[in-house]
Amino acid sequence: MSTRLEGKTALVTGATSNIGRAIAEAFAAEGAHVVVSGRSTERGQEVVDGIRALGGRADFVRAGLDGSAAASRALAREATRVLGGRIDILVNNAGVYPGDTTADTDEETFDEVYAVNVKAPFFLTAAVAPAMVEAGGGAVINLGSWIARLGVPVGALYSSTKGAMETLTRSWAAEFGPRGVRVNAISPGVVLTPAPGEAHPGEVMMEGTPAGRMGTPDAIANAAVYLAGDESAFVHGITLDVDGGRTAVAVIAG
Repeated sequence: MSTRLEGKTALVTGATSNIGRAIAEAFAAEGAHVVVSGRSTERGQEVVDGIRALGGRADFVRAGLDGSAAASRALAREATRVLGGRIDILVNNAGVYPGDTTADTDEETFDEVYAVNVKAPFFLTAAVAPAMVEAGGGAVINLGSWIARLGVPVGALYSSTKGAMETLTRSWAAEFGPRGVRVNAISPGVVLTPAPGEAHPGEVMMEGTPAGRMGTPDAIANAAVYLAGDESAFVHGITLDVDGGRTAVAVIAG
């Protein structure tokens, strides 16, 4: 087991599957004590059991982050208690993705997606970051998305929420950075846990990129470890593209 995050505590939201799970597992493998948070107790305990089986430290805290300040504050309080009084690293990963077109999006869906994807992390950060300041520092990592900057014909609602998170990343870096809390974001490309022998529609979205394939959750987790650790001590307010070159590069066939 490596020790890049030895002695650190971390709260990862949406950590029961895919990217969130990979981040929680990577943090624990690097020595952090991790709170795995999500809606499903069964899946959360499965993640915790896997981490503990490998010698890591993890606990599950159930949270239904519905956008209310009360739900976010309750998670912050319980995670702080479980982690022994402080949270050093916060990963705002939990989110929902409706793939509807604009005309097919109703008001209820609009409100739900903004509540989960923007309001919940806003109030969670509002609860956690000041405590980090009082404790002497910390790191906040937000999850953006490549479609926040490269338009696609579906998912306008989702992409707008991720654009909001990238904007909040810069604002929070200005607000909390001078007081010792670094705030950065990761913008994943098309990232899915691979299913052996199954093709996925997302693969076509990565055609014409340097990577030429979908990414795996581990790629995002590795970036999160970097942004959480001391190696990135001089990094503030960035959105780190981990997207196989999707938003920055066009490969021209010869």
